[in-house]
Amino acid sequence: MIGKSPEFLYIGFILPTLFALTLVGEGIYKISKNEEGFFTFILGIFFLVGVIIGYFFLFLK
Repeated sequence: MIGKSPEFLYIGFILPTLFALTLVGEGIYKISKNEEGFFTFILGIFFLVGVIIGYFFLFLK
């Protein structure tokens, strides 16, 4: 399958996962400083779940 090439994995899954983890980390940092970071944290979790669902949808049959 052409979708299993390393370029597709990098662009399609690794970069969005790093972005989601950045959002989660920023949310945790803001929450620890008593700022408004709950929305950023939840958005990062949703984005990470979306990447995981996309992985299962494309690669597990």
